[in-house]
Amino acid sequence: MSWRQAMAVELRAAGTDSDSSQAMTPDEALIVLESLIQPKSLSDLQQTVFCQAWAGQGYDEIAMGMSYDTSYVRDVGSQLWLMLSKALGEKVTKKNMHVVFRRYQQEQIRQSLEGYRSDYQSHSPMIHPAARLEFPSGVVALGSPFYIERPPLERRAVQEVCKAGSLIRIKAPRQMGKSSLMHRILAHAKQQNLQTATLNLQRADRDVFSSLDRFLRWLCANVAQQLNLAPALDDYWNAEIGSKMSCTIYFQRYLLPTVEALVLAFDDVNRLFEYPDLAADFLPLLRSWYEDASEYEVWQKLRLVVVHATEVYIPLNLNQSPFNVGLPITLPEFTLAQVQALALWHGLDWASGEAGMGKLTPLLQMIGGHPYRIRLALYHLAQHELTLEQLLQAAPTPAGIYSEHLRQHWNHLQNQPELAAAFRQVLGGGAALEAVELYRLESLGLVKLQAEKIHPGCELYRLYFQEQLGED
Repeated sequence: MSWRQAMAVELRAAGTDSDSSQAMTPDEALIVLESLIQPKSLSDLQQTVFCQAWAGQGYDEIAMGMSYDTSYVRDVGSQLWLMLSKALGEKVTKKNMHVVFRRYQQEQIRQSLEGYRSDYQSHSPMIHPAARLEFPSGVVALGSPFYIERPPLERRAVQEVCKAGSLIRIKAPRQMGKSSLMHRILAHAKQQNLQTATLNLQRADRDVFSSLDRFLRWLCANVAQQLNLAPALDDYWNAEIGSKMSCTIYFQRYLLPTVEALVLAFDDVNRLFEYPDLAADFLPLLRSWYEDASEYEVWQKLRLVVVHATEVYIPLNLNQSPFNVGLPITLPEFTLAQVQALALWHGLDWASGEAGMGKLTPLLQMIGGHPYRIRLALYHLAQHELTLEQLLQAAPTPAGIYSEHLRQHWNHLQNQPELAAAFRQVLGGGAALEAVELYRLESLGLVKLQAEKIHPGCELYRLYFQEQLGED
């Protein structure tokens, strides 16, 4: 079977596979909704009603939690379903919206995969994609065929970054593709002639986090250098008015007037969570800049991209947190159809069609749709180092391809006995974790929340760590 024939079969399968699309979270569904109703936007009340209805709450329950009359909340919901019905061309109700959104998501994936097929056809037939295999490590390069889009997240993100005063929040565990998406957002911004600056907090020296003043000066100096400006910090820093006001004035009077628009991206923001006092001061500052864009023209030039590993466990006033405003993007795991497309890019012809989906299903059952784990498996399979059956059999053992990956997680747990004890609870099925423990385990990808219950991140982790932690 040729590559083109294989992809055509795969596309047909993607459109009919009922399990190819995992359940969307309320945040993911909200992204779909907002992309459908553009250029209109939702009010905070409409967003809340939609998300809570998506999570299964009734109108009475939603109204009680928001201190509104039930009939008013029901009217808001009715307007939402009418808006969606017009956008999708079919009747949408509170009861059927999950089914309708799943169908829409599958169609988006099908169209995305159709684009991959066009990419195949544009390649010279003398150059097989498998000849350009990339070992999965770090950010997926721009233009790489091994970056798989997760519609409609990418499209929504690049649209949002072009809006004045916007804020994009990208959340997912480690190695899920957060930074790869961030770089694509920034690349699109540059194509639109927007200035960009990136701050990776993992690259900051430890003493940068020693005080708020030290951190904000580091931030300002880095942004200035990326804009090819002299730091000139002392011209704007004033101990009498404080670090936050000095930093704000520095942006307002020095940095922002020099650009048409600036996209400022913060990668690995969860590094800040290790310094609660610093985070409690800095994160509300970001929120204030975002809110200033609604009032001051100069702040409309600033667009923020915030990348973090999981939910924020540091207590913040709801009106001061940057994590409940802007566009939320929670990266989902790959679906079966997306894994199949990626397998074909790796030259694994046996993965095509419905039979190929059947062969790939045990792989997803073992390692989940986590991008790094999937790409590592496909890389080794494409190198013909072992068969799929051999890979699955050895996967949760020290002899498998995930030995280093698992060992890194094991080292984290050994160095933090309280975290190991918490994960042991999860493996035992009786987890009731503290917020900090859940944050740490979730950011590592060792656990995930499903229907408000905590589960091991994948079967691979369950099998390996039951052995290591002595859990029966």
